[in-house]
Amino acid sequence: MKQSQISPDILEAYGLGEPTSVSMLESGHINGTFLVETPSQKLLFQRMNRFVFPHPQNIMKNIVAVTEFLRKKVTAKGGDPDREVLTIVNDRSGSSFYQDKEGEFWRCMLYIEDTTCEAVGQAALLREAGRAFGEFQNMLSDYPADTLFEIIPNFHNTPERYRQLEAAIEKNFSNRIEQCAAELAFAAARKADCSLLVRLQEKGVLPTRVTHNDTKLSNILFDQKTGKAVCVIDLDTVMPGLSAFDFGDSIRAAASTAEEDERDLSKVNFDLSLFEAYSEGFLSTAGKSLTKKELEVLPDGARLMTFEVGIRFLADYLNGDVYFRTAYPEHNLVRAKNQFKLVHELEENDQSMRDIIERLMQNI
Repeated sequence: MKQSQISPDILEAYGLGEPTSVSMLESGHINGTFLVETPSQKLLFQRMNRFVFPHPQNIMKNIVAVTEFLRKKVTAKGGDPDREVLTIVNDRSGSSFYQDKEGEFWRCMLYIEDTTCEAVGQAALLREAGRAFGEFQNMLSDYPADTLFEIIPNFHNTPERYRQLEAAIEKNFSNRIEQCAAELAFAAARKADCSLLVRLQEKGVLPTRVTHNDTKLSNILFDQKTGKAVCVIDLDTVMPGLSAFDFGDSIRAAASTAEEDERDLSKVNFDLSLFEAYSEGFLSTAGKSLTKKELEVLPDGARLMTFEVGIRFLADYLNGDVYFRTAYPEHNLVRAKNQFKLVHELEENDQSMRDIIERLMQNI
């Protein structure tokens, strides 16, 4: 099957006849997404990437369990669950996914009208994004996280990510060590820091939560008219984790003044005002459900998630660019330099971030 097609047997599996239109959406880099319009409704079909996610059944079990839980929460507070929560549409057999003749796994969801995920990093928007991801954590704060499948083992196990870097250094598969000596030294100087959050989790100081694990702004649907966040989407990596993981990854992506591919490091800066805007939104909804220690380590989450992504880029550079898609030979090294510059600035602003969190905590 070509990527730009969706076969009739898939539509038939969901009880659909000839649709009025089918279009492939360009958003997203992992799953193939199609908008299918019928005379009575609009549906999103996604072909799940089995290479990235080898156990799609487990993903769907997680998504169904979490969305059903969220729907009850939204309904209880008088919201619109069909608009505020992803709605999985079962096939005719009652399954949350369908496997086609080629062995590909498909899922179907209701299309949420009048929304967009094309967001830009303005302070007001970041505040709204923080509110959305904070509410996501808040509503799932009493969900039994240990009942969910771990979709990607050790995804945010920063010490394990560092061990992977050390393995890449030892193999030196691409013979590139000399090109990244400064970056390897930067990483080595922060090796001890890697264990901070994981150690606190192992000791029970930080509780295990249901986490999204891909908290970029494009994974929120915003109302096209009001700009308000409507629904958190892309739940493939929902699994057990720490609140600092989700908070930190949002800051890594949203509070930087440049994209992670920017070569000119003078353009890569940490914007404290954007950190404050996101934190304000996040704590306004998640704050009451988080422990004091969870709130205190949010700046650590920002620093460690950024560092983790940096060492992953660096390890992939040493391994010959086998994981991240690259456009030129030094692409992963550029990304690592970019993230390490951001880490440095996060370190310099550590006390300022803690002051902001402490001030915001007083309003919870």
